[in-house]
Amino acid sequence: MDSVHSDRPGPGEEQHIPIALKILIAGGFGVGKTTLVGAVSEIRPLQTEEVLSTASEATDDVSGVEGKSTTTVAMDFGRITINEDLQVYLFGTPGQDRFWFLWDELAFGALGAVVLADTRRLADCFPSVDYFETRNTPFVVGVNCFDGIQRHSATAVRSALDLDPDVPVLLCDARDRQSGKDLLIALVEHVASRRVPTG
Repeated sequence: MDSVHSDRPGPGEEQHIPIALKILIAGGFGVGKTTLVGAVSEIRPLQTEEVLSTASEATDDVSGVEGKSTTTVAMDFGRITINEDLQVYLFGTPGQDRFWFLWDELAFGALGAVVLADTRRLADCFPSVDYFETRNTPFVVGVNCFDGIQRHSATAVRSALDLDPDVPVLLCDARDRQSGKDLLIALVEHVASRRVPTG
């Protein structure tokens, strides 16, 4: 009979537990948060998507994203293993106002956040920016270029959002794995730069 391999430690062995980093993926309704988590996660992402119904027509503004048929009602979850010592857990936040009560729970213990912006509906990401600025949580802004079209420059978006000069703003494609990774790398570098003592 073949032996069964187990990852559990044997007698006298210590179980190796990697360090876990938590990153939030935030932004307005329909901006691409679920898509980004799915693009970069090495596991099949956990998604809490529900079909938009006529009951939500009064609260879910789909202008600019008329093709959107589902919405996240709790969170998206994905994971990236950097190496045996480090794993990154991604939590996509819900975009609509009525689900913001979940944000404090999702944000607890987070290293920082990626705020996705859609220049067709730029005002939708203001609440996310305000949330992280108020809590002094490091974040980067990813301008999701839908269909590969760059409608505005990163500089124009920075000005429109009135961001601090040190907040990174990157153009991205939420569907592209490497583009998503670049956002996460920029966030980690931004967090590290804020922790370097000055003087």
